[in-house]
Amino acid sequence: MTAKEYLMQAKFLDMRISSKIQQVEALNDLATSASSVLTDMPRNPNKATSKMADAVAKIVDLQAEINRDIDELVDLKKEISSTIKAVPSPELQTLLEKRYLCFQSWEIIAVDMGYSMHHLYKLHNQALDICNGILKRDT
Repeated sequence: MTAKEYLMQAKFLDMRISSKIQQVEALNDLATSASSVLTDMPRNPNKATSKMADAVAKIVDLQAEINRDIDELVDLKKEISSTIKAVPSPELQTLLEKRYLCFQSWEIIAVDMGYSMHHLYKLHNQALDICNGILKRDT
C-alpha cells in the first residue's frame, strides 16, 4: 500500500459513515411517514412484523454499524496522525494533516498556507515520499 492509499483510508471511511447516516435519515423518514390502512378484511395472524418495525430494526443495526465505523475512524486517524508526526518538517506535517485528517481541498490548503497550487503539489509529493519511507520502515 502506498502512502497516499494509506492516508486516504480515513477519508473513505468518513465517506462511508456519512453514507450510512444518510441511510438512517431515509429510514427514519420512512418509519415516521408510515401510515396504517384501515380495512375490514381479516388480518394474517402470522404476520408479526410491520414495515415500521422492520425500518426501526434496520435503523438500530445501521446505527450500531455507524458507531463501530466511528470507533474505527478514530483509531485510524490516531494511527495516521502518528505517521504524519514522524515527518520531520512541520510544514509538511501541516499539509498532510489538512489534507488527510481534515479532508480539506487543495484550494483551501493553498490559500491557508499561502502557496501556489504548483508549490503545494510539489510539497505534497515530498511529503508522500517521506511517508512511504516511514511506512516501509515500520513494516
